[in-house]
Amino acid sequence: MSPDIAPPTRIGRDLLYDCLEHLEIDQIFGVPGTNEIPIIDGAVQHGINYVPCLHENIALGAAMGWARMRGLPGIVELHVTPGIGHCLGNLFNAHKSHVPLVVFCGQQHSELLLQEPLLASNLVQVAQQYTKWAYEVRSADELRIVLQRAFKVAMAPPTGPVFLSIPWDFTLAEVHHPAKGMVTRIGPKFKGDADEVQRAARRLAASKQPVIVAGDGVGNADAWAELAALAKLLSARVYTEPLSSLMNYPNHLPHWSGELPGLQKAMQEVFEGCDVAFLCGFNAQAQLAVYQYSLGPLIPEEVCEIYLHNDPWEIAKNDYGEVAILGDIKETLRMVCAALASIEKEDEELFEANMAVRQGALSGWLDSQGPVVAAAATTLPAASGITGTQVATALRKLQDAGSAPGLVYVHEAMSDAGAFIEKLRFDHPTSYYCQEGGSLGWSMPASLGIQLALGLESGFDRTRTVVNAVGDGSALFYPHVWWTAAKFKLPILYVVMNNQEYKTLLIGLDQIRSLFDWKEAPTYPPYLRLDAGTGAPVIDFVDLARTFGVTHGRRVETVESFDALVAELKAGLDFVRGARLPYVLELLTERYQPGEAAPAHAGLLGDAAGRPGLPPSLAVF
Repeated sequence: MSPDIAPPTRIGRDLLYDCLEHLEIDQIFGVPGTNEIPIIDGAVQHGINYVPCLHENIALGAAMGWARMRGLPGIVELHVTPGIGHCLGNLFNAHKSHVPLVVFCGQQHSELLLQEPLLASNLVQVAQQYTKWAYEVRSADELRIVLQRAFKVAMAPPTGPVFLSIPWDFTLAEVHHPAKGMVTRIGPKFKGDADEVQRAARRLAASKQPVIVAGDGVGNADAWAELAALAKLLSARVYTEPLSSLMNYPNHLPHWSGELPGLQKAMQEVFEGCDVAFLCGFNAQAQLAVYQYSLGPLIPEEVCEIYLHNDPWEIAKNDYGEVAILGDIKETLRMVCAALASIEKEDEELFEANMAVRQGALSGWLDSQGPVVAAAATTLPAASGITGTQVATALRKLQDAGSAPGLVYVHEAMSDAGAFIEKLRFDHPTSYYCQEGGSLGWSMPASLGIQLALGLESGFDRTRTVVNAVGDGSALFYPHVWWTAAKFKLPILYVVMNNQEYKTLLIGLDQIRSLFDWKEAPTYPPYLRLDAGTGAPVIDFVDLARTFGVTHGRRVETVESFDALVAELKAGLDFVRGARLPYVLELLTERYQPGEAAPAHAGLLGDAAGRPGLPPSLAVF
């Protein structure tokens, strides 16, 4: 360009849409504020679908669901201090679960900020501890660099949220930018150090009783096949990390042993007798509510720890790692398997001798566990209500019958977690959606983004079925999700598991009693119950959804048989798949009785015996 010809000018907001166009991002989620009107108006002009939500945490949660399904950054628009304040719960979840987001918050007018105007604050300070990068733009001409950097950082491994505070006047200011915005993408498939891979393979080949822990890094890398190959080579048990945000190992394969438990002693028992732990993409290394240093580390010191992750922070975060490999998990697992195969050829006799020991250890361990989950799934007790196991079993029956093809299960029925993880069939890591952060109120917002990621203009992908099972306590966080679901006619089956109480907290209360020999007030805590017996108003979720525009659903207080339960779920699935509209099925479910044995996977604290919960069909390859 000639030096006496000025570069073309563009409006600041257009640089954002240049980036979205380059990355093929077609959705923005947000809550309108005056400061953000120029950005929202730009969505219309640039052919981007703006998805209005009635709360900022809904918008951020929906963007998380969209990002997880599309593998691209979710885009969120917020309004000044209340906006970032309202969405901190799901921003925390996104940070812990490594979900890529670019969050734009409209700051007040740049020339007014010094005077502390209405709603203004240090927005970066609020957001930065839960983001990879947080920044407030200082001039309109910075936008080109800032946007390029924000998208690059959000997508670079390990992925995560980025926050930008933008004084609203910069979005309308002319900026000097000679070309459309392009975003640098760092290739994520970098292989681990070859020497460390060899060290890991030699240590694994010599192991007598190895354990594998599959974290979210495995699901994010789509590395099921590679980790299953390693488990077979080693004849090793495979656990998934607590509160996994994806399905990180196929639950139908014989080495799968459930999620790690959420009690210190129970987790130690998982590793008892093991000589090597291969910790692969392991993020949630201390998902506990209680920890006592006097009882020792979660993984006993005598266990050799081998780490593989694409995030150096997560490698040996809490313990010494004898071998530590930084690399893309899918590509590096292939290297580890190849190295093991090579060792087998070099010393076949020794390798087979160790394999025989490992297979014997695995068989003995399985025999010692027995069927932890023993509920009769097809028997409905008359008085105690429907159980989570029965709902999960019924949903699986409909899966097998073809009524829920390509199931995408969005999970927030926390006290029934184990049942759904064990019973349902998952065909891909993103067939399951949860959050490592544990801040409630993620699943209903996420269902919006997940369904939108499956297509809007095309009428949605009919090969996938989105089902969101959510506890009544969690559903009360953001029932106004249903307004957006109704507005966009999103075909989602919402199954509200209504036990009229905070069941997970009641389970936790029993565990606290046991761990600390502590007694609460003589009256069993009414503050943990939501039923009419405590003087609380009765909440009808189907009626509540109707006020937000979801006009189809059923409230089921009792069912006469398991087949009747199956029929209720089938009616909901048939409506969602046929009418292409949302449907709310509210089920009054089993309540918790003081002192009863907690079900496996019951919240962060595990079952009453401290065991993680196992599928009854485990077998050795």
